[in-house]
Amino acid sequence: MDFQETILREIVEELNRIKPTREKVWKVAKSICKKHRLARVPTNVQILQACEKEEKERLKEFLLMKPIRTVSGVTVITVVAKPESCIWSKCVYCPKGLNAPSSYTGLEPAIQRAIYNSYDPFLQVKNRLWQYQMMGHSVNKIELIIIGGTFLGLEKEYQNWFIKRIFDALNESEAKSLDEAIKMNENAKQRCVNLTIETRPDFCKREHVDAMLSYGVTRVELGAQTIYPDIMEKINRGHTIQDVIDAIRIARDAALKVNLHLMPNLPGSDLDKDLEMFKLVFEDQNFRPDYLKIYPTVVVKGTELYRMWKRGEYKPYAVEELIDLLARVKRFIPKYCRIQRIGRDVPANQIEAGCKRSNLRELVKQRAEELGVTCNCIRCREVGFKIAQGVFPSIEAVELCVLDYEASNGKEIFLSFEDTKNDIILGFLRLRIPEESHRPEISSNTALVRELKVMGITVPVGLSPGELQWQHRGYGVKLLKEAERIAEEEYDRNKIVVLSGVGARQYFLAQGYEYEGPYVSKSL
Repeated sequence: MDFQETILREIVEELNRIKPTREKVWKVAKSICKKHRLARVPTNVQILQACEKEEKERLKEFLLMKPIRTVSGVTVITVVAKPESCIWSKCVYCPKGLNAPSSYTGLEPAIQRAIYNSYDPFLQVKNRLWQYQMMGHSVNKIELIIIGGTFLGLEKEYQNWFIKRIFDALNESEAKSLDEAIKMNENAKQRCVNLTIETRPDFCKREHVDAMLSYGVTRVELGAQTIYPDIMEKINRGHTIQDVIDAIRIARDAALKVNLHLMPNLPGSDLDKDLEMFKLVFEDQNFRPDYLKIYPTVVVKGTELYRMWKRGEYKPYAVEELIDLLARVKRFIPKYCRIQRIGRDVPANQIEAGCKRSNLRELVKQRAEELGVTCNCIRCREVGFKIAQGVFPSIEAVELCVLDYEASNGKEIFLSFEDTKNDIILGFLRLRIPEESHRPEISSNTALVRELKVMGITVPVGLSPGELQWQHRGYGVKLLKEAERIAEEEYDRNKIVVLSGVGARQYFLAQGYEYEGPYVSKSL
């Protein structure tokens, strides 16, 4: 049945009069429907759609379906490139599913959405935007992730078309060229504030980084899988550890953020070796990624690993062993790194051996608590996730924190605003003092801002934050000013270059920055 607008408005107005919670939303809606002798209560989405603009911003945190989707300050959309056979390597674990890109079974949710939309990037984005809007989420600040084989190994014309069509979908308008589509998105209603591409380390050389920058990419995901040469050879990965080290350095020195993929339980490894791998990744300045995805190895039928398993040449860890390992790994994660994922979306019925638990992250968290291990990663401390757990920040306890470390032959300064009493991070900035860079915009006197982010439930551009929202409170400007001060006073730099998401460029222009190639920059 369709609810009368008057009834929906009565519910909204009552919610406006009280201090709402998720439980109170249900009670108010049920009470009003009982008063009008209605047998059914409207959905949260129906109530949200009856809200005026300002009401929607105030009430959406209590009405959103799957609120966890946007508690990090952005709405994430995954877009999948067309299936192509992998000509670069024959990794033993790779499933190579039917009508799916290499390394995917074809039954993962993102791949299923891509298949439904015939791998058309425009349709994939439009469809996902519609789904988010139906759940009541803001689609003003978008983070795009391009997956599917090795995108940068596909033909250049396809890459350009694919990126352009993504921006056309966000812009709700067809541009004449890729450059025009990117430019239009700076002021679009649906702005791309972060664009990520998955690639292999041997496809993250200077020319690949230059291509990514021309597309508006701000983060690169590198499928390293391991840092051990013997295991790299055993799994037929097709690149070297030096390729991984070089890719991270080249990307970092061009101001890109780096997300490293690692796979515990690969053939030739063991529990001790895997634990040591994660420890070395953060001890060795050649690695130290900004982000991390942990994909435990699973056996899928039809792969070389499956045949190895059937022959008795490979044995996966028991689930409890894996959970215990990953819980212990958490003690090595520094405050500047965010664990993006633990486990892949491989359907359980496709896994012949290995961990089938879809809630692996939660199980690892529980085990870490049992072991007394505290995870310092950004995600575990983010304000949005903390609030979802019932832990609220105290403004009086918020401090500016500074963490310095060496990485890829340069100096990294991680600035953050944190409630140090409750261990909650509100926002952060990644400042880099590079040793050198191949980019002409980045000279020896230049400092780099590789990322600036304030978290919590998304506040659309131009609107003020609600009671439990943390964007648009001035934290971003304060972080940027402190980065400028540090660059000039402590490192004698007279220029700062920012790699900004396309949709965030106007923010930096308002702070006195100017366009320079794919960046915005400012003289100090």
